[in-house]
Amino acid sequence: MSARRIWGLIYRHLCMYRRSWPRLVEIAYWPTLELLIWGFTSVYITRAHAAPGLVAAGALIGGVLLWEIVLRAQMGVTTGFLEEIWSRNLGHLFVSPLRPAELIGALLAVSAIRTFLGLLPATIIAYLLYYYDVFAPGPIMLFFFANLLIMGWWLALGIVSLLFRYGAGAEALAWTLAFGITPLACVYYPMAALPVWLRPFAHILPASYIFEGLRAALSGQAPHWGQLGLACLLNAGWMLAAIAIFAGEFRRARRQGVLISIGE
Repeated sequence: MSARRIWGLIYRHLCMYRRSWPRLVEIAYWPTLELLIWGFTSVYITRAHAAPGLVAAGALIGGVLLWEIVLRAQMGVTTGFLEEIWSRNLGHLFVSPLRPAELIGALLAVSAIRTFLGLLPATIIAYLLYYYDVFAPGPIMLFFFANLLIMGWWLALGIVSLLFRYGAGAEALAWTLAFGITPLACVYYPMAALPVWLRPFAHILPASYIFEGLRAALSGQAPHWGQLGLACLLNAGWMLAAIAIFAGEFRRARRQGVLISIGE
């Protein structure tokens, strides 16, 4: 892998954002809007239910902010890849010495930057309007952030693999897949709230254990390290599977000449 080629791709995306204020606004628009909607809902819960409502409201705001990490991470990768398709640039990239691993590395780096920039305004607003300190539970929040970022990445690699196979017909998944699994991720409620037949699906998602850990931290309980360790193992397994699927679909697309015609 060449760090110079990876930086070249990162710089190409940074230049697009530098000269396009609508793109910059879009990065922070959805996290901020979600926070405002659910933040004021949490204020109502706090006032209506006193002490128990404080934990529920904190879990609600924390859930909004942490789930946005998954959404922004996934959207950062898939949008970056779609930009190459829309501009008919994908074939040109792979005429160069660029390797698939370098493309992935650049997309993940751009995704991390987009996620940080998108959540920064929402985090500040959460503190100023709702007095919610996202780092109040302590350093464990960095563990939550990292795991949710990785989850967003493997979701994105799965979507990119589907784009290789099905072309523009799979574009809708870039905007809907992460939202579609929100009920199973147990973002705003414990896993026990799900019907019994749905719980096995929640058990295979790292996010369900992360948000259980968040609610435990906000209520003053010790984290369940076994569950958090399971979240790491699930993330590692899903990430390896996503990379393998991506590599297979990329080889297939290259053999069939899809890299040139994928946007048509």
